[in-house]
Amino acid sequence: MRHSHIDQFSNNGSLLSQIDPRIKIIAFVFFVVFIALTPADRLFSLCLYLLPILVFTIIGRIPLKYIIIRAASVIPFAILIGFFNLFSKPAGEGVLFLWSCLSKAVLSVIAMFILISSTKFPDLLKALEYLKIPGIITMVISFMYRYIFVGEDELLKMMRAKESRSVNNSLRSNIAVLPNIIGTLFIRSYERAEAVYASMCSRGFNEKIKTLDTFKVSAKDIFFLFITIAFLVLTAFIRR
Repeated sequence: MRHSHIDQFSNNGSLLSQIDPRIKIIAFVFFVVFIALTPADRLFSLCLYLLPILVFTIIGRIPLKYIIIRAASVIPFAILIGFFNLFSKPAGEGVLFLWSCLSKAVLSVIAMFILISSTKFPDLLKALEYLKIPGIITMVISFMYRYIFVGEDELLKMMRAKESRSVNNSLRSNIAVLPNIIGTLFIRSYERAEAVYASMCSRGFNEKIKTLDTFKVSAKDIFFLFITIAFLVLTAFIRR
């Protein structure tokens, strides 16, 4: 079965995919922090943050449609948060907060998607380990990403088996069997998790992420980090 992997643009040979993962994580974390700390009335600064987003997309060879579709997933939540603040603030400030909340959420999500889609997932986890992120967090993320596709396959197989044995595929019948499908999927996932854990322990798993690639910071990586942080600092001090 075909799956949509989140790091599908990490092997396209782009300039962004060649940057050291540790440097990319630091640069994008700075980017998100600067966006979050930008005052709500600095709309011009928020608009300027679109420039590095566009540059990252171009040098990463990431389709703009891919970014827009995934960024759209956060828009309803940002609008909902801003909408409730319309009633707790004066009219002008409420609208300003709504726009600020929406723009910050979209820019931050786009930045994170660019980071993840341009970096091999094992390298991303290894970089987090180098940056002293707690091992339990990287392990949970690793197993969630690796086995979510297995769970998806199991669900699709069960749905296909249900459809092949059903005479009436109405909405009511589908809802009636949904609890059974969810319960069976949970039991299978639990049993598979136990088997995988026992197998990993028997093979000497020590909670360390091993990759074939070795990280080495080059002048290109330092230049990328310097340019990114310099742009963020200059944007933070720009007055409209």
